[in-house]
Amino acid sequence: MRDRFVRPYLGDVLAVVLVYCGLRTVLPLRPVATAALAFGIAALIEFGQAIHVLDLLGLHNRVLRVLLGGSFEWLDFVAYAAGAALALAGERIIARAPARP
Repeated sequence: MRDRFVRPYLGDVLAVVLVYCGLRTVLPLRPVATAALAFGIAALIEFGQAIHVLDLLGLHNRVLRVLLGGSFEWLDFVAYAAGAALALAGERIIARAPARP
């Protein structure tokens, strides 16, 4: 998909939510710590894009390029923060929901 919003920004938001959910599944961390870790993982990947880490490592795998991306963009950090905030909002909504019998 080649557009200017869904793939580059909404995709980044959802990727951070997915990482958050994965981390909450396997690590006994509190929601805020998990959101910070998910944001940190996304930020590390973004900084890896800035220094072209895949090229430096000689990894020219198409799948890795799709998963890790290939271009640095400062606005991606806003998308990552939005994803972390969305994950935390989801946690709060779930926590406030009445228990089902």
